Amino acid sequence: MNPDTLAAAILAVVTPIAASLRPDDTLNIDISDIVLERPRNRDHGDWASNLAMRLTKQLGTNPRELAQRIAEGLADVDGVASAEVAGPGFINIRLDAAAAGILAKTIVDAGAAYGTNDSQQGVSVNVEFVSANPTGPLHIGHTRWAALGDSIVRLLIASGAEAIREYYINDAGAQMQRFASSVVAAAKGDPTPEGGYPGAYIAALAARVLEARTDLLDLPDPEQLKVAEDLAYEYQLAEIKNSLDAFNVPFDVWFSERTLHAKDTSGLSLTDQAVDRLREQGHVFDLDGAVWVRTTDFGDDKDRVIRRSNGEYTYFAADAAYYLNKGDRGFENKIYLLGADHHGYVHRLKAIAGAAGEDPDKNIQVLIGQLVSVRGARLSKRAGNIIEMDDLREWIGTDALRYALERSPADSPLDLDPELLQKRTNDNPVFYVQYAHARTHNVGRNAADSGVDRSEFAPETLTHESESALLGVLQEFPRIVAFAAQVREPHRVARYLEELAGLYHRWYDSCRVIPLSDGPIETVHRTRLWLNDAAGQVLRNGLDLLGVSAPERM
Repeated sequence: MNPDTLAAAILAVVTPIAASLRPDDTLNIDISDIVLERPRNRDHGDWASNLAMRLTKQLGTNPRELAQRIAEGLADVDGVASAEVAGPGFINIRLDAAAAGILAKTIVDAGAAYGTNDSQQGVSVNVEFVSANPTGPLHIGHTRWAALGDSIVRLLIASGAEAIREYYINDAGAQMQRFASSVVAAAKGDPTPEGGYPGAYIAALAARVLEARTDLLDLPDPEQLKVAEDLAYEYQLAEIKNSLDAFNVPFDVWFSERTLHAKDTSGLSLTDQAVDRLREQGHVFDLDGAVWVRTTDFGDDKDRVIRRSNGEYTYFAADAAYYLNKGDRGFENKIYLLGADHHGYVHRLKAIAGAAGEDPDKNIQVLIGQLVSVRGARLSKRAGNIIEMDDLREWIGTDALRYALERSPADSPLDLDPELLQKRTNDNPVFYVQYAHARTHNVGRNAADSGVDRSEFAPETLTHESESALLGVLQEFPRIVAFAAQVREPHRVARYLEELAGLYHRWYDSCRVIPLSDGPIETVHRTRLWLNDAAGQVLRNGLDLLGVSAPERM
């Protein structure tokens, strides 16, 4: 019996009770109103509900008396072992072993699909993250957003949404000119120009550009800059893509900012069109020769110039054009993951959504991440002033790094301890979870060698308290996934997996899948193998949502 089945049973019990108390009224309650929670103390049962207390005012009755009537009705429901009233009107429900244990087979049969749900069905989401300038390597801040953004998309897809990962390539503007000047200076052996990009990686890019274009320094200065920009940009972007691939973060769309400024056959760019489209919504006005958007209508601290009096567009114009373009591509909802220094963008982006005629509280979400520090980390030898993603990944490992970045809320500062994350001990969270998964496979291998298989399944034999606790947390996985997707918080999956790993290890210590010595193989042993494999499946599914591997041996 899963939570949905139990909620339906409670609804069937409470409906006639409500009708008897208020025969002249119709009680507006459906299955979504029945909230079930896991009791903190498992001695109180498998599930708890405060439904009686929430209905008492509508029905004009005492909450304990109503709870008692509901509990008495539930006692006759198949699969419910007992229902008791506690406190002012809580109902504690205990399932019988067979009803609880059937979950093990359900999970094994569902396989990788267990945990998927339809809570985000029909929702289209564009998730933009990392989006570093293509002028240098990815650093530690980008690394955190890469891990979180990818997992948010995995959660959304698992919950039925149409979601994609998008990287906005900021490849237009002054930073590209400074990038080109830095590469040309390095090619000539000159110092880094003022405002340029220092670091050994620039010298390496310059060497590659010279190798590809041996005539670079013979070209006129403007052409030198153009060739250097195009080639160095190509090489640096390829390096960024390689870094993300190695970190197990695939992007569905790489969107070039230059797309926003390219003219179409009518001579207009997407940025030109954005100004006209916002004007049609009634939020654009002209002042002192410039074009403004009245963003204060949507909570911004000041109105924004979208086109200066000299005809040049501001960064705000590109932001608006990009936002509108996402909607044109069919994405009703847009999620932006930004660094700690981008707080000022929140009101600006929400104002764009409002000016575009959308709901700033629904169609756009801006997540701001806090800083990450690493104990004992050295700055990049190539870049000189940053901790590079590749260096971190090679030092700590992809799995440990991703898991560590994802097990805390995005808005909390992080201090990573590489020494801990490299330990093969239970105080290392990623090892603890991965070892639990590997242990399920070891149990499976040993069971096969001993002749224990899944040819029988008798859920009523899963009566040990550790089995009840393990089944209880396995039951929660789909709801954890759905809620984590809804609130965009992958850390909820990580913390869930740590709880599951702990309960699995305790079950492993208490219940045998393989008989002692030469004892006979019984139905309970085969049934426990189902439970073992169910735990492994959920651990594997959860780790996959975090982009972390599930090793079969450790």
